[in-house]
Amino acid sequence: MARLTYSAICSLDGYTVDEHGDFGWCAPDEEVHAAVNDVERPVGTYLYGRRMYDVLRVWETLDLTDASPATRDFAELWRAADKVVFSRTLDEPTTPRTRIERELDVDAVRRFADAADRDVSVGGPTLAAAVLRAGLVDTVDLFLAPLVVGGGTRALPDGARLELELVGERRFDSGFVQLSYRARR
Repeated sequence: MARLTYSAICSLDGYTVDEHGDFGWCAPDEEVHAAVNDVERPVGTYLYGRRMYDVLRVWETLDLTDASPATRDFAELWRAADKVVFSRTLDEPTTPRTRIERELDVDAVRRFADAADRDVSVGGPTLAAAVLRAGLVDTVDLFLAPLVVGGGTRALPDGARLELELVGERRFDSGFVQLSYRARR
């Protein structure tokens, strides 16, 4: 059975973007990017909201001529996976292997993940909030950047309660820390 996963890069105080919507401060170095790729490698389908899809679709056409190995690896992983975008405003997808769903039905998400043969990743804190609040996530991977931004969009939402077991931790030379959790059910 596939896992329903959520991973995020965030500040030490738990924000994926700051109060200005900027996330450039959390760009991973090669070592962290390779670790993110390892987390994403089992994913067969990404679930996105409109904003996260708009940010990530650049991976479809990104010029990889001078790209680092980790960047090239992530682009290949992203291009090979299916994408489901939950949006009421997006008329058509702009990337292959992508479909649009107008409404988020968390029960349908769980059934989809249960029937999948590869992991399903919930991308972006807004969409993930609904799935986390419903208690559907099987694993959570947080990559904590070594800085405090003081506000913005939270990686983990208010109103969610999950019993988690720490199953992995890793420190990086850049000061990033990876924390990996599995849901206790």
